[in-house]
Amino acid sequence: MAQRGSGRGNDYQRQQQALQRAQEQRARQAERERKAAETAGKRQERERKAAYQEQQAEQAQVRTIGVEHEVEQLGQLLRDALVGDPPTTFERRRRTHTPTKLDERPWSRPEPSPRWEELAPPEPSGLAAVLGLGRKRYEAEVAEARVRFGEAQERHRRAEEKRLATLERKRAEHLQAETQALGEVATFNGKLDEEREAYRAGEPAAVEAHLGAVLDASEYPLGFPHEHRIAFRPATGDVLVEIHLPPEAIVPTARGYRYVKNRDETAVLPRPEKERKEIYASVLAQVALRTVHEVLTSDPDRIVNGVILNGHVRTIDRATGQEVSPCLVTLSAGREQFAKLRLSQVDPAQCLRGLNALVSPNPYDLEPIRPIVEFDLSKYRLMDSMDVVAGLDSRPVLVKLTPTEFEHLIRQLFEAIGMEAWNTQASKDEGVDAVAVSKDPVFNGECASFRRSATASSWVLNPSRRSPEWSSTSVLPRGS
Repeated sequence: MAQRGSGRGNDYQRQQQALQRAQEQRARQAERERKAAETAGKRQERERKAAYQEQQAEQAQVRTIGVEHEVEQLGQLLRDALVGDPPTTFERRRRTHTPTKLDERPWSRPEPSPRWEELAPPEPSGLAAVLGLGRKRYEAEVAEARVRFGEAQERHRRAEEKRLATLERKRAEHLQAETQALGEVATFNGKLDEEREAYRAGEPAAVEAHLGAVLDASEYPLGFPHEHRIAFRPATGDVLVEIHLPPEAIVPTARGYRYVKNRDETAVLPRPEKERKEIYASVLAQVALRTVHEVLTSDPDRIVNGVILNGHVRTIDRATGQEVSPCLVTLSAGREQFAKLRLSQVDPAQCLRGLNALVSPNPYDLEPIRPIVEFDLSKYRLMDSMDVVAGLDSRPVLVKLTPTEFEHLIRQLFEAIGMEAWNTQASKDEGVDAVAVSKDPVFNGECASFRRSATASSWVLNPSRRSPEWSSTSVLPRGS
């Protein structure tokens, strides 16, 4: 008995041990599965994070490419206008009419006619037909069917009449629309021919309308204004063009973008201020040259002898909060003078200097200049027979010039007598505002520099050691 009790005890102990081992095995298996799931989750998280970071880096790269494309477009403004034909000509403005064909399919197919076979009741057959049973009922059904058949035929006839009437109406409407479109094209082209003849005759309204269409058709990148005013002076053959220039915000402030992983943010790589100013100055120069080019190349009849251009930018005065339109570029270019330029090879800013254009010394800061000629279009067009602008004296009033404008005027005077002159930037140059250099082979070199006097009411010419023609310092009073 003791042995049997001991055996049962051993069996129970073995069962408990086996149960414990099974539980431990299940626990180890569960732990392995947990760790495997945790490892898989971490791997998935790493993959998700890596994919997210890669996506952010790609987006930063795409934004960088976009900014680079914007800047590239800003650098190609002038060259884009040199490729292909002018924006528009009288011939390109002509309209043509391409006849269209009416789609008659919705009304061209008649509805199928009703068929008696589909409505006729079945005749009696078999023994009923032999005995004549149901004959009266059949005849009644036939009578009812004939009534329905007649109604169906009437509906079909009305539907056909409606379809044919609709088809005829659509044809008439289509013919009327075609005739009207053809008439509108003929009317437009007739007026265009009249405008062309008026343009060849040098009538101001026709010249202004055509050149306005030319500038309207000129394609610029997104964000560029398309506003302009034009006035033609038949007496001189000059056309005055006032355009709105793009604001300084047209130049991207970012050079690029870079994704920073440890901060999980896209950092902006700023564009240096000097570079922004250089790009903006180039944009203004390109737009000015491009406008003159488009005006002159769109004038095959050579009605326009020269272009006087004022470039304004619409902005908000930070001091007053009022909307202002300071002039940043003004120039006067004759046809023959402009034709000598190889615009595909020029540096726009240097080209403006060669044209003696007056450019804002700080265009990025919207420092205004005085236009060469100011005109009021509302007054100019009061009377068709009166050329108000032609009688205006465009010479500047010296006493009203700002110091900067007077500096440029003195520079232009030296350039007008055949010298090369440059305005200097504010620096430690003993107050020299400009330097003039002679091209003469005898007196080649620096001939004179000039600066404002301490009283700011006169200008002092400083003779150079290399310029023997200056024997003493000369004083030019302001306004002389």
